[in-house]
Amino acid sequence: MAPLFRHQWYRLVSQHADLPHTYKRSDNAPLTLRRYSGRGSRWDVSNAYHLKHSHYKAVARPVGMGTSPISSKATLASWESLRLDNLALRSLPIDSSKVNVPRQVPGACFSMVRPTPVENPQLVAFSAPALALLGLVSEDANQWEELLSEYFSGNKLFPGCEPAAHCYCGHQFGNFAGQLGDGAAMYLGEVINDQGERWEIQLKGAGPTPYSRQADGRKVLRSSIREFLCSEAMFHLGIPTTRAGTCVTSDSVVLRDIFYDGNAKPERCSVVLRIAPTFIRFGSFEIFKPTDEFTGRQGPSVGRNDIRIQMLDYVIGTFYPEIQKAHADKVTRNAAFFKEITKRTAKLVAEWQCVGFCHGVLNTDNMSIVGLTIDYGPFGFLDRNVQLGQQYLFSAET
Repeated sequence: MAPLFRHQWYRLVSQHADLPHTYKRSDNAPLTLRRYSGRGSRWDVSNAYHLKHSHYKAVARPVGMGTSPISSKATLASWESLRLDNLALRSLPIDSSKVNVPRQVPGACFSMVRPTPVENPQLVAFSAPALALLGLVSEDANQWEELLSEYFSGNKLFPGCEPAAHCYCGHQFGNFAGQLGDGAAMYLGEVINDQGERWEIQLKGAGPTPYSRQADGRKVLRSSIREFLCSEAMFHLGIPTTRAGTCVTSDSVVLRDIFYDGNAKPERCSVVLRIAPTFIRFGSFEIFKPTDEFTGRQGPSVGRNDIRIQMLDYVIGTFYPEIQKAHADKVTRNAAFFKEITKRTAKLVAEWQCVGFCHGVLNTDNMSIVGLTIDYGPFGFLDRNVQLGQQYLFSAET
């Protein structure tokens, strides 16, 4: 069998076919697929990904993964002593209404919400290096599984969590779509680890929010596994990205029309823990947009220049301190910020091209304000690049 490209190993674990048990990546490291015998088995989590699947458990050591820098044993006490400092909620305006129904949210950047519990949460996968960013590492796999399943399904919240959904707009495929927002994701808080790093943690698929529109705020196992695996694979390929700490499924179900043929089928509700310095995106600054001349839509906070100034001060001061320090004048400061995020985004897209990654929904609501790959929806990889004039052949998945 021909070697796999470095970015292809993750695909194997999402297939149900009766695959051979061992593959080779391009660096000749083995990827072993093992039959999973049942729930509750123990496994070592220090240096590998572990994915429990309906048919297989995959174990692989991606390029550059290394060993987690933190070796303390996780206990319930350590979870409850996580240090949260929810700066975003202190710095930006919060929705005054507590009504959790789809609606326009003017004059606010966040709406306070609560995750909707799921039935019998079960850990599917976790990334030890990603969780180590939060100061969480366990030497007891059984204890680890129970804690991750409960806390990162949204069924339990550890002290300091303030669940909220973020309000943003977006230009989608060239047209202004108006208010979008976190329709399935929820900010939990910002963890300060022992190194003084700030990491925002977010649950994707935790239930409805005021931004869910006609949807139910849930994600299913198919899409959750894809997001978990690709987030971590991209990081270990050296590409700026949000991280994925856990993937949890449940016995709760939702109906999904997988092939859009009118035959909806029940699928398990699943939740991904996402980790990043921030999940603010380009579209966060579009909530102030006046009426669009083509679509007739406008941002929910049109005319609120005071909030725009707050958001610029927060983003630049927190995530671009070198720019904040270098410019006393806010006009030149803002221009320097715009130039820097333009450069970061251009470099990011170039790095995608180096590994054949295609985002699929490259809209302003999916573009990180700190230059990270964010929101793994209909992504794909270019398996072969065959140039025919100005045309390229892409895989069917892309």
